[in-house]
Amino acid sequence: MTTKSPFPATKALRSATLLLGAALALLGSRAGAQTPAAQPRRPARQAGGLLPPLQKELIYVCLPGTLEGSWDQNGNGIVVLDATNNYSFVKRIPTWNVPASAWPMQVSGVDASPVTNMIYVAARGRMCAIDLRTEKMVWDKDYDGQGFERPQVAPDGSFLYVGSNLKDFWYVVNPTNGELITKVRSPKSPDAHNLNLSPDGKLAFMAPNGPTMGIADTSTNKLIKTITFADHIRVFVVNHDASLIYSNLNNLLGFVIADVRTGKVIQTVTMTGYGFPEKWFAPNRPRVPHNCPSHGIALTHDEKELWVDDGMNNLIHIFDNTQMPPKETGVIKTSGGPYWITMSVDGKRAYISSGDVIDVKTHQIVGKLRDEYGRTMYSEKSLDMIFQDGKLIKVSNQFGNGMAGPPSSPSVESLGTD
Repeated sequence: MTTKSPFPATKALRSATLLLGAALALLGSRAGAQTPAAQPRRPARQAGGLLPPLQKELIYVCLPGTLEGSWDQNGNGIVVLDATNNYSFVKRIPTWNVPASAWPMQVSGVDASPVTNMIYVAARGRMCAIDLRTEKMVWDKDYDGQGFERPQVAPDGSFLYVGSNLKDFWYVVNPTNGELITKVRSPKSPDAHNLNLSPDGKLAFMAPNGPTMGIADTSTNKLIKTITFADHIRVFVVNHDASLIYSNLNNLLGFVIADVRTGKVIQTVTMTGYGFPEKWFAPNRPRVPHNCPSHGIALTHDEKELWVDDGMNNLIHIFDNTQMPPKETGVIKTSGGPYWITMSVDGKRAYISSGDVIDVKTHQIVGKLRDEYGRTMYSEKSLDMIFQDGKLIKVSNQFGNGMAGPPSSPSVESLGTD
């Protein structure tokens, strides 16, 4: 019997083993190139996964937040939406407990501070601070029972200014504990209404529902200057260095621009061809919300565009702000009455009191602000906020102020005194 040598099979096996090893090595190298470490980091707005993104961008909408809607249409409290997930409902944070038999207080303004990690809600009767991590009310004040209007916190979190409820003074408050520091009176400015700080927090622009705006030095809490306009001041914004004020006025479809240093109105822009002035001044004109044809104004972050609300026609008028006076370049049709514009933290979206979310670059409506029942929220008091591990790190301004350069303001000395 003849026995075959095993060597040919062994050689074949070795060859196969070598080929398999080479193939596995090649596959391993390719697989290594596809490991997560070699991939671009997944964007925070992408959903799913074992761990959530570190950052969270949320829209806080205060209710009831408009004079122009039903008191109970969306209930009360703060509705929180996910800005990165089609504005889906996250939760409702309670503010004041309101019995079903009573009407809730209308929210008059809102601000938040990364320094204190609190949100401040002013209503016509009380003002409270809520811790954004625990969502518990830290303080709740009514002072002398004469508040409140729109509040604003200093950039360093050291003080908060808030208007009295249509009186001639503004409260200065400690944002941490709500204790009253002082009051700033502006005798020519009864009916305290909107309050806006310069971007660096050194000046407080105190506007009444009247023609004369007071300007206070926040380091001394003293009135240092007034600017008188042709009619009652309504919504207004300032540019990045607070050298210019852009403001709506009663009985004007359009806006005016005032120079802060000189205290003079340098431009008046009227939008004709939209039923103004003929329809507005007609004896039988229909009621327009806020009794003002333009109640809402905002600068884009780069200050290249100025957006102006038109409550007569449910439009937002877009102006080229790179020239003086600004020139109208187009309009955006809103789904409801536009009476306030809040820009997002990054300046890419605009939140309108009609409930519309508008892409700033394309001027297209890209979303709706709805409550947990799918109802559109008509609120003029909302904020866009970004959190890192539950801590507030960025917040939008409730006013559409410009951000084209470093935040600053004119020196107190350059403003002179009245």
